[in-house]
Amino acid sequence: MPHDKTRLLDTQTALLLTLPPLFWAGNAVVGRLMVGQIPPLALSFYRWFFALAIALFIVGPDLWRHRAVLRSKWKSIAVMGVLGVGSYNSLQYVALETTTPLNVSLITSSAPVFILLIGGAFYKQAVGRAQWIGALLSIAGVALVVTQGDPAHLAALHFAPGDLIMLVAVFLWAIYTWELRQRPLGLAPMTSLAAQMIWGVLSILPFMLAERWIGGQVTHWGPQVWAALAYVAVLPSLLAYWCWGSAVGKVGAQIPSYFGNLAPLFAALLSWLFLGETIHWYHFWAAVLIFAGIHVALNTRRQTVPLEQEL
Repeated sequence: MPHDKTRLLDTQTALLLTLPPLFWAGNAVVGRLMVGQIPPLALSFYRWFFALAIALFIVGPDLWRHRAVLRSKWKSIAVMGVLGVGSYNSLQYVALETTTPLNVSLITSSAPVFILLIGGAFYKQAVGRAQWIGALLSIAGVALVVTQGDPAHLAALHFAPGDLIMLVAVFLWAIYTWELRQRPLGLAPMTSLAAQMIWGVLSILPFMLAERWIGGQVTHWGPQVWAALAYVAVLPSLLAYWCWGSAVGKVGAQIPSYFGNLAPLFAALLSWLFLGETIHWYHFWAAVLIFAGIHVALNTRRQTVPLEQEL
């Protein structure tokens, strides 16, 4: 009788699951490196514009074959594109203007618990006592990050703006995840992503233009900016998505959720190597609390809620 895949990981599958969090951590570091060189919304727009161009080259014919599905489900696709591609990624780059890649990765790691809580609040998903305990542990970890380990910051409401922006981004990502699950499109993963990217790019465009013409922020085009765009358009977008989806198809959804938690480790190492940023004691304990919360919340359910792919 068919059952969820539980066989041990082979080397190839382990590599497929390790590359996405490495690429996602690299995306956060690149976003931080590009501060002052390319505005955050311009970075988000060009990232997905170029990723979409590559995706259309690969799956364009498939999109045309499924045009009836795309027409009939355009509202769902639009919502997913605006939330998952447009809002989440744009807010992440805006957050990196005033916070660190490590903080962004740690806050993002709490996404599975946000997904559980959003499911309970808005999608009639039962949330038991263990899930609440897990949520509290992860929220404590996030609070440790945004207060920098000092409760006085909580009393004074002294947070890094980027940390708060990233919390909003993760909240929207959780809604996107449930929309994706509640309204499956019935398309191949890359085809579905391409359809969402179209709406995502369109949703970012007016804000990117406002950033330029109203905010006066300009892109300083040069080799570094082009290299950054090449990286974010290919590795954390298309290749990471393909690797993650391929691995989930082999081993199911639960094991990949743990590999996704490698992103803060990679973010810490990459930030130390390329940005010279210090890893503080509260980062370590925040990671312990967040991962403990995820472990409690996800592993006491009969049917686990899988961690969705990053975008």
